[in-house]
Amino acid sequence: MVLGAIGPGSAILIGIVALLIFGPKKLPELGKAAGRTLREFKNATAGLADDDDKEKEKDQKKDADQ
Repeated sequence: MVLGAIGPGSAILIGIVALLIFGPKKLPELGKAAGRTLREFKNATAGLADDDDKEKEKDQKKDADQ
């Protein structure tokens, strides 16, 4: 069984269960919160990658100077 593969039937079932649990008024708020969280995570990981790139550049310049 592959955990990453969710078919259209499974996605619809998850949507219906979420609608029943949280109700139609709360779902848009939950979607917005999830989107904000993913955006913040993406920005944070991009910042970490940028920091790593800067460190590599500094190390290369340092090695070139020696």
